[in-house]
Amino acid sequence: MLERKILVADDEKDLVQMLVLRLEACGYKTISAYDGKSAIEEAEKEKPDLIILDIAMPVMDGFEALRRLRSNPKTKDTPVIMLTCKGESKAIFKAQGLGAADYIIKPFDSSELLEIIKRYI
Repeated sequence: MLERKILVADDEKDLVQMLVLRLEACGYKTISAYDGKSAIEEAEKEKPDLIILDIAMPVMDGFEALRRLRSNPKTKDTPVIMLTCKGESKAIFKAQGLGAADYIIKPFDSSELLEIIKRYI
């Protein structure tokens, strides 16, 4: 089986570490980034099968990172799941409008996240 690669981008290092452990336990290869700019750089370099992206991050927020990922030929088709504490409909609609595949509000159930990941890769 081809090993699937997931990029996890969030400024909460503990959350990234927990997600990496959970995803790797399920057989995924992971890449980590802690701000939007690094997420874009890693996505271009590593070509992940899926990106999990927070909105509120330093250097560049997740909305801008998503916009740039969608406008880049190398990453435009990579599914992006927004994983954020921003639960207001305005943020959800903005993410959908920018091309997010899905939107999960923190706190979240990791089993639910794994099911959503399976939909896209």
